[in-house]
Amino acid sequence: MSVGHYENFPVASLLLPAPLREPVEIIYRFARGADDIADEGDDPADVRLRKLGVYREQLAAPVDPLFHDVAKLIAQQGLPLQLFIDLLDAFSQDVTKKRYENFSTVLDYCRRSANPVGRLLLHLFKRTTDSDLRRSDAICTSLQLINFWQDVDVDYTRDRRVYLPQDEMARFGVSERHLQERICDSAWRNLLAFQTKRTWELMLEGAPLGKSLPGRVGLEIRATIQGGLRILEKIERAGFDVFRRRPTLKAFDWPLLLLKAV
Repeated sequence: MSVGHYENFPVASLLLPAPLREPVEIIYRFARGADDIADEGDDPADVRLRKLGVYREQLAAPVDPLFHDVAKLIAQQGLPLQLFIDLLDAFSQDVTKKRYENFSTVLDYCRRSANPVGRLLLHLFKRTTDSDLRRSDAICTSLQLINFWQDVDVDYTRDRRVYLPQDEMARFGVSERHLQERICDSAWRNLLAFQTKRTWELMLEGAPLGKSLPGRVGLEIRATIQGGLRILEKIERAGFDVFRRRPTLKAFDWPLLLLKAV
């Protein structure tokens, strides 16, 4: 997973209440550091996995300052340790797994790579009802999927990694030749249209969470949702051609997103 996913979270932004910014920043540093081990640099797979193993060991017996911060945060806020372990499991999977046979396997990856972040935030917010957690999972999975669709070309070019479900590629008549040669034909557009529509619907399933959370916390979630939807809109407006230009949020997008969030 490219941590580009996290750029769709306005992480530790000024929208958050001040007491929550440092805890969120610690969670972000943990996730970003582990993700960089999985995706950045030239280390072979066995070295990456060994480094991620050290991350797991330090969750239990912290040595580095980051892990002391994480341990303190877990103790103070009552955060589930398993959510940090789930993130590490997803990053380790990224080292070895490059294809996903169906959408269920993609969702299982999102359950560990993205959903723990939202759940950790809800624990910080002290909002962990079943409905809150379910809506958070929908938002976080949607954000992860958005990152997959905007980074189709980046993931394939850099790591030969394909998050598009293999069975759905076959159903729409898309092969890896589309990725190799950056072909944006009707088959490709139909596949991406299907993925973005499903992702949009999933985001809307989670959207009520932003209205139910109070104050600046709710505003933060609503802005995050609007950011994700804006990227999906840009993918569609580009005719689903994510090869020529990666759809991203620009400075001029944020005033509109904040207006919609308010």
